[in-house]
Amino acid sequence: MTNVSIIGTGSFLPEDTLNNRDMEVMVDTTDEWILTRTGIRERRICPRNMATSDLGYRASLLACEDASISPSEIDFIIVATVTPDKFFPSTACLIQSKLGIKNIPVFDLSAACTGFIYALETARNFISCKTYKTGLVVANECMSRLTDYTDRSICVLLGDGAGAAIVRASDEPGLLGSYLGADGSYEEMLHAPAGGSFLPASFDTIENHLHYMKMEGSALFKIAIQSMSESVNKILDAHNLKKDDLKIVVPHQANMRIIQGVARSLGMPAEKFFVNIEKYGNMSAACIPIALDEAGRSGFLKKGDLIVTVAFGGGLTWGANLIKWTK
Repeated sequence: MTNVSIIGTGSFLPEDTLNNRDMEVMVDTTDEWILTRTGIRERRICPRNMATSDLGYRASLLACEDASISPSEIDFIIVATVTPDKFFPSTACLIQSKLGIKNIPVFDLSAACTGFIYALETARNFISCKTYKTGLVVANECMSRLTDYTDRSICVLLGDGAGAAIVRASDEPGLLGSYLGADGSYEEMLHAPAGGSFLPASFDTIENHLHYMKMEGSALFKIAIQSMSESVNKILDAHNLKKDDLKIVVPHQANMRIIQGVARSLGMPAEKFFVNIEKYGNMSAACIPIALDEAGRSGFLKKGDLIVTVAFGGGLTWGANLIKWTK
């Protein structure tokens, strides 16, 4: 089997910012309430003249630049998103077109907040089986388009952004493995009820705000901590590693209390967890690649560092990647 490594990363955040003071004007909440319960101070919002593919395209260009490759060298594209520009064609097709690439396989992958973890593992298998050499993995979300700004329990959480990674066959192992899981019986705990074939758009679905994200927060809180902690333990056990072997854990940035709960559950210091939720909020699948890009570009990550990414999301889905930083 061929080794696979991340050779470049990129991220793109819209310029428009929605801070907690802005939220105070929109719904019955306060900056203190939001910060205490979520750890979020502000989030980025995609302007109306842009869509998910635009964010992903910008992040992809930066990832190519970081990897010192031309988009023409990309052999396939996998896009993780729950906020596609359209039902079809895929957001991956739209990004492919913007990059000026033809005649390669591209597709979207839907695993909600765990999307980047699923997509990275899929790309690893594409390359390790020697089918392809170089892949682009993008996680891009416009969560503001799924946000009901009359629901104060959810609207304070969500933001927009995109992260991308170039993965390539390499002499040394970089993507070491993954642990993936899901349980569809929790479907209604975190979902957008309408807009698909089950509840197509109608006057009633629009009037009742059924095209927006719905969440059972308190129940989800416990499952999130349990599933993320289990994912970290499973991937470490599979590779005979200890928690002390890790440089950092890059968690899904859903809620600061969840991240702290995972750290306590694992018996790991909070300092081991890379956190940027204060600046961006929950960007679904885009959280982890943006955090990876920031950690790499800041110089915090050094060649040889071991990283675990971990997330949970609608489905419910959960999982973790084990990464050796080879840049």
